[in-house]
Amino acid sequence: MIYLELFLQFLKIGAVSFGGGYGMISIIHETVVNCGWLTSEQFLNFVAVSESTPGPVAVNMATFVGSSQGGILGAFVATLGVILPAYIIMLLIATVIKNLLNYAGVKATLGGIRPAVVGLIIATATTMMVTAVFGISTIGDTFAFDWKAVVILGVLLVINLPVFIKKKKILSPIFIILISAALGLLLYGVL
Repeated sequence: MIYLELFLQFLKIGAVSFGGGYGMISIIHETVVNCGWLTSEQFLNFVAVSESTPGPVAVNMATFVGSSQGGILGAFVATLGVILPAYIIMLLIATVIKNLLNYAGVKATLGGIRPAVVGLIIATATTMMVTAVFGISTIGDTFAFDWKAVVILGVLLVINLPVFIKKKKILSPIFIILISAALGLLLYGVL
């Protein structure tokens, strides 16, 4: 039954993922592609939509994947699955274990997990870039260079660079998404 599978897969993702939504993206990608729910290209589109909509990326991804596979009930069970472990853990921490971060073992564990989360985020970003720019999502895929994606990336870098140099900040992610959407409409021929 698809609903039970959605719930269990996203429960597993929620239980073993650290580092928030961006740390979960690589695990979600592996799960949805291996289960045959989405292709890598469809997954990239879901990530783009998930980042563009309000709320945590992992919750949005679970909702969108669940909806694509099982409608509203699928969205509900996948979302419940991904948030339930964090809810239970936070409830336990808040009620049972006070001052958890004061324990040396907890600090050491989190110190070891942090670099792995950074690595997962970098691996996910690299995979997404290779898929978006070169059209390669698995070994053996044919090379399909997308110059439009490179132009959009270049425009974003050119716009961001002066702001970063002058103010040591990057543009608002909302502004970057809006610019990307407008460039996508322009370059991919909708406008």
